[in-house]
Amino acid sequence: MLERRTSHDELVDHLVRTTTLQRGEAVRVVLDVLAYFDESAEDYVRRRHRELQAKGLSNAEIFEQVTEELPHRAVAPPEFSLRQLRRIVYG
Repeated sequence: MLERRTSHDELVDHLVRTTTLQRGEAVRVVLDVLAYFDESAEDYVRRRHRELQAKGLSNAEIFEQVTEELPHRAVAPPEFSLRQLRRIVYG
């Protein structure tokens, strides 16, 4: 069986060497992590709003938490005002 190589072979090789993951599992982990961090700031705000709303948080609590989370993303987006956050969610 041929091994499928990715553009992130060095990272995949590192994960295989340093964890119990098999190559296919390591590839999936890398692709999942990349997809997670490829999410735009706007998509992140919408997703987190849905998730936190489902937990019963109020909009004020949600927007406060999202405001605190955004700077910790892999590539920090620009700072959004509460009005901008609301516009992202509700259009």
